Amino acid sequence: MTTEERYRRILANHLPAGAVDWVYDYLNLHKVHFHITRERRSKLGDYRWPQSAGGRDHPFHEISVNGDLGPYRFLWVFLHEAAHLETHLRHGHEWQGEYCRLLREHLTFFPGEVQPLVARFARRVPMERAAGRQAEEALRRFEPGYTPEAAPLTLDRLQPGVRFRLRSKPALLFEAQERRRTRWLCLELTSGRQYTVNGAAEVEVEDFSD
Repeated sequence: MTTEERYRRILANHLPAGAVDWVYDYLNLHKVHFHITRERRSKLGDYRWPQSAGGRDHPFHEISVNGDLGPYRFLWVFLHEAAHLETHLRHGHEWQGEYCRLLREHLTFFPGEVQPLVARFARRVPMERAAGRQAEEALRRFEPGYTPEAAPLTLDRLQPGVRFRLRSKPALLFEAQERRRTRWLCLELTSGRQYTVNGAAEVEVEDFSD
């Protein structure tokens, strides 16, 4: 098996079949160091641009995506990170515009029933966050072994007054107070400080029952 065949096979294990060739060619075109990582609670993916810092050269684009995602959410996150790369290449362009463009250009890689949500989100990314959350929730249904009961609990599904911990910051205990469009006003109970938290954040409800 050649190196190319091995890389394509790895990508095929994580992406929708129709997206494998495009992603492989994209990574080669931009000479991206691509990493498929273990689950990270704090993020689903990230991008690092070429730079020299602290005496250590980092002369390449680097993208990572969590390997525990199903194929459509894996693609969703990859396009998000690729938009950061495109923004770096196109000085003066905004990330949101690049993300919109990539989503529109590759809409057919997503399931037909979810494409209208993705298209709505891609019209104006900053203003259509609700559509983005709906699209990502819809893509979860295509995860291997998905059941509604097993779906991660998000802040948007809670009621005011419920106490919870963020999966990304389990040491802090919050109380949901008020929903404000795409974010919630929350009280951090130890410090008494108020924070706004993304409604799509994954949470664990604190059980105070005996």
